[in-house]
Amino acid sequence: MERHFERELDELKANLVAMGKLVDEQLTAASDALFAGDVAKAGKVILADARVDEYDTLIDRQCQQIFALAQPVAIDLRLLMSALKINGQIERIGDIAVNIAERVQPLAPYLPFLAKTRLSDMSLIARIMVRDSLDAFMYSNPQLATRVLDSDDVVDRTDADLFAFLVREMQEHHELIEPAAHLLILSRHIERLADHATNIAEDVIFLVEARLVKHNASEVEQR
Repeated sequence: MERHFERELDELKANLVAMGKLVDEQLTAASDALFAGDVAKAGKVILADARVDEYDTLIDRQCQQIFALAQPVAIDLRLLMSALKINGQIERIGDIAVNIAERVQPLAPYLPFLAKTRLSDMSLIARIMVRDSLDAFMYSNPQLATRVLDSDDVVDRTDADLFAFLVREMQEHHELIEPAAHLLILSRHIERLADHATNIAEDVIFLVEARLVKHNASEVEQR
């Protein structure tokens, strides 16, 4: 029974890692499509979201089954609690990849304007945060998770700068109101990417070190 339980936990973690890898690929493809104006690639991102949803359902079912049959304690219980939360975060990241892909077509005629913004920098930082948070989970690395937490402020500052830039552009160039509005929405999606990465990083610290970290690495509550 114990070895069967260990196999179930290993399978659960493997599915989370596979789902994370898929979502990371989705994010990269959506970002590439956005900055290249590649509508066809964006369409593939949207279609592939069904695979992310399948993983979401599978992992939820696995967690429920293990909870019901194994009554886990200590580190195994933390793994299940973290897996449920991380699964939800990854699924939402997949949704954001779709949201980014859906903006490719309306922004394709405005690539020069897009290139003038800091959205590419912001997107890159957020995507690195996502990848690092997933790697932190895969390798049980709380130091990498802490680095993700530290990066969140950078994304927030870039988001604020981008907002101010886009508002000025809309005020001065009325013909840019439509693309700027799309970019404002995109910046909010990308800021949410960083938030989801931060949440995963917090869950990794909880899993590995049994510490609760809420929104800021300095706000720690010992379990």
